[in-house]
Amino acid sequence: MRFVIVTGMSGAGKSTALKNLEDFGYFCVDNLPVELIPKFAEIAYDSKTDVNNVAIGVDIRSGEGIEKLSGYLDELKTQGYPFEILFLDASDEVIVKRYKETRRNHPLARGGRVESGILKERKKISFLRNMASYIIDTSNLLTREFRIELEKIFVDNKEYNSFIITIVSFGFKYGIPRDADLVFDVRFLPNPYYVPELKALTGNEKPVQDFVMNAPEAGIFLEKLQDMMNFLIPNYIKEGKNQLVIGIGCTGGKHRSVTLANGLHRILLSSNESVRIEHRDIEKDTITKG
Repeated sequence: MRFVIVTGMSGAGKSTALKNLEDFGYFCVDNLPVELIPKFAEIAYDSKTDVNNVAIGVDIRSGEGIEKLSGYLDELKTQGYPFEILFLDASDEVIVKRYKETRRNHPLARGGRVESGILKERKKISFLRNMASYIIDTSNLLTREFRIELEKIFVDNKEYNSFIITIVSFGFKYGIPRDADLVFDVRFLPNPYYVPELKALTGNEKPVQDFVMNAPEAGIFLEKLQDMMNFLIPNYIKEGKNQLVIGIGCTGGKHRSVTLANGLHRILLSSNESVRIEHRDIEKDTITKG
């Protein structure tokens, strides 16, 4: 029996998480008054209750009750009812964007700016983040990727690494990714764009990969980048960071950056399952010139 409390920032994906958990066979209840959580746990853990796994959605909608939640969770521990906390987070920028797209009001904004509501909410539920068994930052996750992360934890029972790495290849002429934490420029490498038989291909194809990696500097760059990541990642995790966006750019984002991003992805994936890759501008050259 797994008793999961799904919580986190409004707009970070709690409803989506509960829908997925329901698909996985969990009995889900959203917005249960916090005062009822101990009684609900008692019923759920009763051997006569025909329930295998349970998920409860709890968030800032509980009002003042959210401040009492810590006490009720202590009560669960005292009564011997194991529970897990899934905390969903996202950057302020992403949450604001999601609220604007749905035209909903933030529960704590009271008709004011969404940003002020987000700030208040972060303070009120910070204790839940500190208590969380799992933290998933959904800022850069597609819906299907979010489902995969949930499945790893709550279906496959895999050890979860809450630190998610996203590698983005891009073209400088289309702008640096706004959410990039680290940006690397690989325009020092020979450009396949000027080789007629390679111009129309991308860094996902072997002829381009061979051309780029044939330059000694490409292999040295990857080795040094790997060494840097081996140093940075544990220290980012130590400081509580739960996601890292690495941008690798060339002129158009089609050849060199794609090749090197793929290389870094292979390296990091060998020691970390939560590594994503995105080739942001790989088709833009074709589109703009088509």
